[in-house]
Amino acid sequence: MNRLWVRLSLMIAGVLFLVFFMQFLSIMTSSDLGQPPGITENPGAGRPLDDGGPMAAGRAEIARRLVNFMILSIAVGLGAGIVIARIVSAPINDLALAAHRVGQGELGVRVKPHGSQEMVELADSFNKMAADLQHAEVLRNNLMADVSHELRTPLTVLEGNLRAALDRVYALDEAEIANLYGQTRHLIRLVSDLRELALAENHQLPLERQPTDLNALVVETLQAIEPLAAEKGVQLTDQMASLPEVTVDVIRIRQVLFNLLSNALRHTPAGGQISVSGTREGGEVHLAVRDTGEGLEPDQLAAVFDRFYRTDRSRSRDTGGTGLGLAIVKAIVEAHGGRVEAHSEGRGQGSTFTVVLPAA
Repeated sequence: MNRLWVRLSLMIAGVLFLVFFMQFLSIMTSSDLGQPPGITENPGAGRPLDDGGPMAAGRAEIARRLVNFMILSIAVGLGAGIVIARIVSAPINDLALAAHRVGQGELGVRVKPHGSQEMVELADSFNKMAADLQHAEVLRNNLMADVSHELRTPLTVLEGNLRAALDRVYALDEAEIANLYGQTRHLIRLVSDLRELALAENHQLPLERQPTDLNALVVETLQAIEPLAAEKGVQLTDQMASLPEVTVDVIRIRQVLFNLLSNALRHTPAGGQISVSGTREGGEVHLAVRDTGEGLEPDQLAAVFDRFYRTDRSRSRDTGGTGLGLAIVKAIVEAHGGRVEAHSEGRGQGSTFTVVLPAA
Protein backbone atom coordinates (compact mmCIF):
# COMPACT_ATOMS: atom_id res chain seq x y z
CA MET A 1 0.00 0.00 0.00
CA ASN A 2 2.99 2.28 -0.19
CA ARG A 3 2.81 2.66 -3.97
CA LEU A 4 1.84 6.11 -5.16
CA TRP A 5 -0.67 4.93 -7.75
CA VAL A 6 -2.54 2.79 -5.19
CA ARG A 7 -2.87 5.68 -2.76
CA LEU A 8 -4.01 8.12 -5.46
CA SER A 9 -6.50 5.61 -6.87
CA LEU A 10 -8.08 4.97 -3.48
CA MET A 11 -8.15 8.70 -2.78
CA ILE A 12 -9.97 9.52 -6.04
CA ALA A 13 -12.39 6.60 -5.65
CA GLY A 14 -13.11 7.57 -2.07
CA VAL A 15 -13.80 11.20 -3.01
CA LEU A 16 -16.19 10.18 -5.81
CA PHE A 17 -18.02 7.72 -3.57
CA LEU A 18 -18.27 10.26 -0.74
CA VAL A 19 -19.81 12.85 -3.08
CA PHE A 20 -22.43 10.41 -4.31
CA PHE A 21 -23.10 9.11 -0.80
CA MET A 22 -23.80 12.65 0.41
CA GLN A 23 -26.25 13.06 -2.48
CA PHE A 24 -27.88 9.76 -1.56
CA LEU A 25 -28.33 10.86 2.06
CA SER A 26 -29.81 14.16 0.84
CA ILE A 27 -32.32 12.34 -1.37
CA MET A 28 -33.28 9.88 1.35
CA THR A 29 -33.70 12.64 3.91
CA SER A 30 -35.88 14.78 1.64
CA SER A 31 -38.08 11.77 0.76
CA ASP A 32 -38.60 10.94 4.44
CA LEU A 33 -39.62 14.48 5.40
CA GLY A 34 -42.97 14.27 3.56
CA GLN A 35 -44.38 11.11 5.28
CA PRO A 36 -43.61 9.07 8.38
CA PRO A 37 -41.22 6.23 7.77
CA GLY A 38 -42.96 3.17 6.37
CA ILE A 39 -46.40 4.89 5.81
CA THR A 40 -47.67 6.82 2.80
CA GLU A 41 -51.10 7.88 1.64
CA ASN A 42 -52.71 6.38 -1.47
CA PRO A 43 -55.12 9.00 -2.70
CA GLY A 44 -56.92 6.61 -5.04
CA ALA A 45 -57.56 3.74 -2.66
CA GLY A 46 -57.80 5.76 0.53
CA ARG A 47 -55.53 3.41 2.44
CA PRO A 48 -51.85 3.47 3.47
CA LEU A 49 -49.13 1.74 1.56
CA ASP A 50 -46.46 -0.14 3.46
CA ASP A 51 -42.81 -0.33 2.62
CA GLY A 52 -43.41 -3.02 0.09
CA GLY A 53 -45.15 -0.51 -2.19
CA PRO A 54 -43.86 2.21 -4.52
CA MET A 55 -41.86 3.97 -1.77
CA ALA A 56 -39.86 0.83 -1.06
CA ALA A 57 -39.32 0.30 -4.77
CA GLY A 58 -37.97 3.83 -5.11
CA ARG A 59 -35.57 3.35 -2.27
CA ALA A 60 -34.42 0.04 -3.70
CA GLU A 61 -33.75 1.77 -7.00
CA ILE A 62 -31.67 4.43 -5.24
CA ALA A 63 -29.72 1.73 -3.37
CA ARG A 64 -29.10 -0.13 -6.61
CA ARG A 65 -27.84 3.03 -8.29
CA LEU A 66 -25.63 3.72 -5.28
CA VAL A 67 -24.00 0.31 -5.60
CA ASN A 68 -23.52 0.76 -9.34
CA PHE A 69 -22.01 4.20 -8.86
CA MET A 70 -19.78 2.89 -6.11
CA ILE A 71 -18.42 0.25 -8.48
CA LEU A 72 -18.06 2.85 -11.22
CA SER A 73 -16.32 5.32 -8.88
CA ILE A 74 -13.86 2.65 -7.78
CA ALA A 75 -13.09 1.75 -11.41
CA VAL A 76 -12.73 5.39 -12.45
CA GLY A 77 -10.67 6.13 -9.34
CA LEU A 78 -8.29 3.27 -9.99
CA GLY A 79 -7.88 4.19 -13.64
CA ALA A 80 -7.43 7.88 -12.96
CA GLY A 81 -5.12 7.14 -10.06
CA ILE A 82 -2.90 4.97 -12.20
CA VAL A 83 -2.70 7.56 -15.00
CA ILE A 84 -2.13 10.50 -12.67
CA ALA A 85 0.36 8.61 -10.53
CA ARG A 86 2.35 7.54 -13.57
CA ILE A 87 2.49 11.15 -14.77
CA VAL A 88 3.45 12.47 -11.33
CA SER A 89 5.81 9.69 -10.32
CA ALA A 90 7.73 9.37 -13.61
CA PRO A 91 10.05 12.33 -12.89
CA ILE A 92 10.43 11.16 -9.29
CA ASN A 93 11.35 7.66 -10.43
CA ASP A 94 13.91 9.12 -12.86
CA LEU A 95 15.45 11.16 -10.06
CA ALA A 96 15.51 8.17 -7.71
CA LEU A 97 17.23 6.02 -10.34
CA ALA A 98 19.74 8.78 -11.15
CA ALA A 99 20.47 9.33 -7.44
CA HIS A 100 21.10 5.61 -7.02
CA ARG A 101 23.52 5.59 -9.96
CA VAL A 102 25.33 8.66 -8.62
CA GLY A 103 25.63 6.87 -5.29
CA GLN A 104 27.26 3.98 -7.15
CA GLY A 105 29.89 6.33 -8.55
CA GLU A 106 28.39 7.18 -11.97
CA LEU A 107 28.87 10.94 -11.60
CA GLY A 108 28.14 11.64 -15.26
CA VAL A 109 24.44 10.75 -14.87
CA ARG A 110 21.95 13.51 -15.68
CA VAL A 111 18.14 13.55 -15.67
CA LYS A 112 15.90 15.14 -18.29
CA PRO A 113 13.83 17.92 -16.68
CA HIS A 114 10.11 17.28 -17.27
CA GLY A 115 6.84 17.35 -15.39
CA SER A 116 5.62 20.20 -13.21
CA GLN A 117 7.59 23.38 -12.63
CA GLU A 118 8.66 22.09 -9.21
CA MET A 119 9.93 18.83 -10.73
CA VAL A 120 11.82 20.74 -13.44
CA GLU A 121 13.52 22.88 -10.78
CA LEU A 122 14.32 19.77 -8.74
CA ALA A 123 15.83 18.06 -11.81
CA ASP A 124 17.92 21.16 -12.59
CA SER A 125 19.18 21.24 -9.00
CA PHE A 126 20.05 17.54 -9.18
CA ASN A 127 21.94 17.99 -12.44
CA LYS A 128 23.90 20.90 -10.97
CA MET A 129 24.74 18.84 -7.89
CA ALA A 130 25.89 15.92 -10.05
CA ALA A 131 28.01 18.26 -12.19
CA ASP A 132 29.61 19.76 -9.07
CA LEU A 133 30.35 16.30 -7.71
CA GLN A 134 31.88 15.26 -11.03
CA HIS A 135 34.01 18.41 -11.14
CA ALA A 136 35.14 17.87 -7.54
CA GLU A 137 36.05 14.27 -8.33
CA VAL A 138 38.09 15.37 -11.34
CA LEU A 139 39.90 17.93 -9.19
CA ARG A 140 40.55 15.32 -6.51
CA ASN A 141 41.97 12.84 -9.01
CA ASN A 142 44.11 15.55 -10.59
CA LEU A 143 45.33 16.65 -7.17
CA MET A 144 46.30 13.12 -6.19
CA ALA A 145 48.10 12.64 -9.49
CA ASP A 146 49.89 15.98 -9.17
CA VAL A 147 50.91 15.39 -5.56
CA SER A 148 52.27 11.93 -6.29
CA HIS A 149 54.11 13.29 -9.33
CA GLU A 150 55.60 16.18 -7.37
CA LEU A 151 56.70 13.93 -4.52
CA ARG A 152 58.13 11.28 -6.79
CA THR A 153 60.95 13.43 -8.21
CA PRO A 154 62.71 14.45 -4.96
CA LEU A 155 62.04 11.07 -3.37
CA THR A 156 63.57 9.29 -6.37
CA VAL A 157 66.65 11.51 -6.16
CA LEU A 158 66.99 10.83 -2.44
CA GLU A 159 66.56 7.10 -2.90
CA GLY A 160 69.02 6.90 -5.78
CA ASN A 161 71.75 8.89 -4.05
CA LEU A 162 71.37 7.08 -0.75
CA ARG A 163 71.38 3.69 -2.48
CA ALA A 164 74.52 4.66 -4.39
CA ALA A 165 76.16 5.73 -1.13
CA LEU A 166 75.18 2.47 0.59
CA ASP A 167 76.52 0.46 -2.35
CA ARG A 168 79.74 2.52 -2.12
CA VAL A 169 79.39 3.69 -5.70
CA TYR A 170 80.59 7.07 -4.48
CA ALA A 171 81.19 8.70 -1.15
CA LEU A 172 78.83 11.25 0.33
CA ASP A 173 80.91 14.40 -0.02
CA GLU A 174 79.69 17.88 0.79
CA ALA A 175 78.26 18.42 -2.70
CA GLU A 176 76.14 15.27 -2.52
CA ILE A 177 74.98 16.06 1.00
CA ALA A 178 74.00 19.56 -0.14
CA ASN A 179 72.02 18.04 -3.02
CA LEU A 180 70.20 15.67 -0.68
CA TYR A 181 69.53 18.53 1.70
CA GLY A 182 68.06 20.59 -1.12
CA GLN A 183 65.71 17.76 -2.11
CA THR A 184 64.65 17.37 1.52
CA ARG A 185 63.87 21.08 1.79
CA HIS A 186 61.84 20.86 -1.40
CA LEU A 187 59.76 18.05 0.12
CA ILE A 188 59.24 19.98 3.34
CA ARG A 189 58.18 23.09 1.42
CA LEU A 190 55.80 21.09 -0.76
CA VAL A 191 54.11 19.42 2.23
CA SER A 192 53.90 22.75 4.06
CA ASP A 193 52.36 24.48 1.04
CA LEU A 194 49.81 21.70 0.62
CA ARG A 195 48.83 21.95 4.27
CA GLU A 196 48.41 25.73 4.13
CA LEU A 197 46.39 25.48 0.93
CA ALA A 198 44.08 22.85 2.40
CA LEU A 199 43.51 24.92 5.54
CA ALA A 200 42.81 28.08 3.58
CA GLU A 201 40.40 26.43 1.14
CA ASN A 202 38.50 24.83 4.04
CA HIS A 203 38.32 28.21 5.83
CA GLN A 204 40.40 26.84 8.71
CA LEU A 205 43.52 28.93 8.23
CA PRO A 206 44.08 30.87 11.48
CA LEU A 207 44.29 34.61 10.87
CA GLU A 208 45.61 37.06 13.45
CA ARG A 209 44.14 40.26 12.09
CA GLN A 210 45.45 43.61 13.18
CA PRO A 211 45.59 47.15 11.73
CA THR A 212 48.45 47.15 9.22
CA ASP A 213 50.30 49.80 7.23
CA LEU A 214 50.46 48.32 3.73
CA ASN A 215 53.02 50.88 2.55
CA ALA A 216 55.51 49.78 5.19
CA LEU A 217 54.72 46.10 4.54
CA VAL A 218 55.43 46.47 0.80
CA VAL A 219 58.73 48.27 1.46
CA GLU A 220 59.77 45.58 3.91
CA THR A 221 58.96 42.78 1.44
CA LEU A 222 60.80 44.53 -1.39
CA GLN A 223 63.89 44.86 0.79
CA ALA A 224 63.75 41.14 1.57
CA ILE A 225 63.63 40.13 -2.09
CA GLU A 226 66.06 42.78 -3.34
CA PRO A 227 69.16 40.51 -3.15
CA LEU A 228 67.47 37.88 -5.34
CA ALA A 229 66.44 40.53 -7.90
CA ALA A 230 69.94 42.03 -7.93
CA GLU A 231 71.49 38.62 -8.49
CA LYS A 232 69.26 38.09 -11.52
CA GLY A 233 69.65 41.63 -12.84
CA VAL A 234 65.99 42.66 -12.38
CA GLN A 235 65.04 46.13 -11.16
CA LEU A 236 62.46 46.54 -8.38
CA THR A 237 60.41 49.74 -8.11
CA ASP A 238 57.86 51.03 -5.63
CA GLN A 239 54.92 53.08 -6.93
CA MET A 240 52.80 53.09 -3.80
CA ALA A 241 50.29 55.83 -3.07
CA SER A 242 49.38 56.69 0.51
CA LEU A 243 47.11 53.85 1.61
CA PRO A 244 44.84 53.60 4.65
CA GLU A 245 45.37 50.94 7.27
CA VAL A 246 43.79 47.57 6.64
CA THR A 247 42.92 44.90 9.17
CA VAL A 248 44.79 41.81 7.98
CA ASP A 249 47.11 39.06 9.12
CA VAL A 250 50.52 40.65 8.56
CA ILE A 251 52.37 37.36 8.15
CA ARG A 252 49.87 36.03 5.59
CA ILE A 253 49.76 39.20 3.50
CA ARG A 254 53.58 39.34 3.56
CA GLN A 255 53.49 35.76 2.27
CA VAL A 256 51.10 36.86 -0.51
CA LEU A 257 53.42 39.68 -1.58
CA PHE A 258 56.50 37.47 -1.40
CA ASN A 259 54.84 34.76 -3.53
CA LEU A 260 53.74 37.30 -6.14
CA LEU A 261 57.18 38.92 -6.28
CA SER A 262 58.92 35.54 -6.44
CA ASN A 263 56.63 34.49 -9.27
CA ALA A 264 57.30 37.72 -11.15
CA LEU A 265 61.05 37.36 -10.60
CA ARG A 266 60.96 33.77 -11.84
CA HIS A 267 59.38 34.81 -15.15
CA THR A 268 61.23 38.09 -15.74
CA PRO A 269 64.54 37.92 -17.63
CA ALA A 270 67.67 39.88 -16.77
CA GLY A 271 67.25 43.56 -17.48
CA GLY A 272 63.53 43.45 -16.78
CA GLN A 273 61.54 45.38 -14.23
CA ILE A 274 59.09 44.53 -11.46
CA SER A 275 56.96 47.25 -9.88
CA VAL A 276 54.55 47.24 -6.95
CA SER A 277 51.78 49.83 -6.88
CA GLY A 278 49.00 50.50 -4.43
CA THR A 279 45.81 52.52 -4.77
CA ARG A 280 42.53 52.95 -2.98
CA GLU A 281 39.34 52.59 -5.04
CA GLY A 282 36.19 53.20 -3.07
CA GLY A 283 36.09 50.81 -0.13
CA GLU A 284 38.89 48.63 -1.50
CA VAL A 285 42.68 48.68 -1.52
CA HIS A 286 44.41 47.46 -4.71
CA LEU A 287 47.98 46.11 -4.66
CA ALA A 288 49.36 45.35 -8.12
CA VAL A 289 52.60 43.50 -8.95
CA ARG A 290 53.63 44.17 -12.56
CA ASP A 291 56.50 42.60 -14.45
CA THR A 292 58.00 42.86 -17.93
CA GLY A 293 58.44 39.12 -18.23
CA GLU A 294 57.04 36.31 -20.33
CA GLY A 295 53.36 37.27 -20.13
CA LEU A 296 50.36 34.97 -20.27
CA GLU A 297 48.01 33.72 -22.95
CA PRO A 298 44.22 34.08 -22.38
CA ASP A 299 43.81 30.36 -21.64
CA GLN A 300 46.64 30.53 -19.12
CA LEU A 301 44.98 33.40 -17.23
CA ALA A 302 42.04 31.15 -16.40
CA ALA A 303 44.27 28.42 -14.92
CA VAL A 304 47.16 30.35 -13.43
CA PHE A 305 45.77 30.05 -9.87
CA ASP A 306 45.25 26.27 -10.09
CA ARG A 307 47.38 23.89 -8.04
CA PHE A 308 50.63 22.77 -9.68
CA TYR A 309 49.94 24.82 -12.78
CA ARG A 310 53.05 25.91 -14.67
CA THR A 311 53.00 28.11 -17.74
CA ASP A 312 56.20 26.42 -18.91
CA ARG A 313 55.88 22.65 -18.56
CA SER A 314 59.53 22.18 -19.46
CA ARG A 315 60.65 24.22 -16.45
CA SER A 316 62.26 22.04 -13.78
CA ARG A 317 60.81 21.89 -10.32
CA ASP A 318 63.92 23.34 -8.82
CA THR A 319 63.58 26.55 -10.85
CA GLY A 320 59.80 26.42 -11.21
CA GLY A 321 58.85 26.10 -7.55
CA THR A 322 56.18 23.80 -6.22
CA GLY A 323 53.43 25.18 -8.45
CA LEU A 324 51.38 26.13 -5.37
CA GLY A 325 52.46 29.74 -4.80
CA LEU A 326 49.66 31.45 -6.72
CA ALA A 327 47.06 28.98 -5.44
CA ILE A 328 48.11 29.89 -1.89
CA VAL A 329 47.92 33.59 -2.77
CA LYS A 330 44.35 33.19 -3.99
CA ALA A 331 43.30 31.15 -0.93
CA ILE A 332 44.83 33.61 1.59
CA VAL A 333 43.37 36.69 -0.10
CA GLU A 334 39.91 35.12 -0.26
CA ALA A 335 40.22 34.17 3.43
CA HIS A 336 40.59 37.93 4.07
CA GLY A 337 37.41 38.63 2.12
CA GLY A 338 39.28 39.88 -0.95
CA ARG A 339 40.11 38.64 -4.40
CA VAL A 340 43.11 38.34 -6.72
CA GLU A 341 43.13 38.96 -10.46
CA ALA A 342 45.61 38.25 -13.27
CA HIS A 343 46.01 40.36 -16.42
CA SER A 344 48.32 40.13 -19.43
CA GLU A 345 48.36 41.44 -22.97
CA GLY A 346 49.86 38.17 -24.22
CA ARG A 347 53.20 36.48 -24.64
CA GLY A 348 56.16 38.78 -24.12
CA GLN A 349 53.96 41.59 -22.79
CA GLY A 350 54.44 40.97 -19.08
CA SER A 351 51.84 40.22 -16.43
CA THR A 352 50.00 42.03 -13.66
CA PHE A 353 48.66 40.35 -10.53
CA THR A 354 46.31 42.53 -8.48
CA VAL A 355 45.30 41.83 -4.88
CA VAL A 356 42.07 43.51 -3.81
CA LEU A 357 41.44 43.83 -0.06
CA PRO A 358 38.60 45.54 1.79
CA ALA A 359 39.67 48.79 3.39
CA ALA A 360 39.48 49.05 7.16
